[in-house]
Amino acid sequence: MNPVITAPPRRLRADAARNQQRILTAARQLFAERGLEVTLDDVAEAAGVGVGTVYRRYANKQELIAEVFDRHITAMAEAAESAYANPDPWSGLVELLEYACRHMADNRGFGSVMLELPDAVERFASMRDRVKPAIATVIDRARDAGVLRPGIASSDFFAIVGMVESVAAFSRSVNPDVWRRYLDIVLDGIRGDDQPRQQLSVPPLRDDEVDQAKAAASCAARRR
Repeated sequence: MNPVITAPPRRLRADAARNQQRILTAARQLFAERGLEVTLDDVAEAAGVGVGTVYRRYANKQELIAEVFDRHITAMAEAAESAYANPDPWSGLVELLEYACRHMADNRGFGSVMLELPDAVERFASMRDRVKPAIATVIDRARDAGVLRPGIASSDFFAIVGMVESVAAFSRSVNPDVWRRYLDIVLDGIRGDDQPRQQLSVPPLRDDEVDQAKAAASCAARRR
C-alpha cells in the first residue's frame, strides 16, 4: 500500500503565502521610494523571489498596484478600529491621524503609481467610502467627549491629512520628519478649548532647508 502524503501541499501553500507577502512588502517599499519607474522584475529582485513567481501571481504591474492599494485600505480600516478601541477619545484620534499622516509621508511615491490604474478615481472614492464610517466614529466620540472643538467633521480628517502630506512632500528631501511639527499644530487647532496645548515635537525647517526644498521641487517640476 502506498503511503498517503499530505505534508507537501500544505508546505507549498505556506511557501506561496510567504512569497506573496514578500512580494507585496517589496512592492510597497519600491513604489513608495521610486514611483512609476518600478518594474515587476525590480519587485522580484527586492523580494528575493524568481521573476516567474511574480508573473504567475500578477499578470502585469497594474494588478500588483491594485493589490498593494487594497492592502493599504485594509490597514487604514484596521487603524481606525484600533483608534476607536483606545479608551481615551483624544488619544485614539491622535493615534489615527498620526497613522494616516505617517502612512502618506512614507508612501509619497505611491500616489503617482496609482494613476497607472484606469479606475484610479473610483478606487480612491471606494477607499474613502470604506474607511470614512470608521473614521467618523472616532471623530464623533472625541467631539462628544468634549476634547474636540465643535464643528469638526469626518471629512475634515482627509483635508488635515492632505495638508500634512503637502508639507511632507515639500520637505522630504531635506527633513523627512518635519511634517510631525505641523500635525502637532493642527492637533492644537482642533482640540477643545479647555484642553491643554501640547509641546511641538519637531523644530521648524531652517531657512537653508526651505531653500533646498524649494530647489528640489523646482528640479522635479522641470523633469516633468
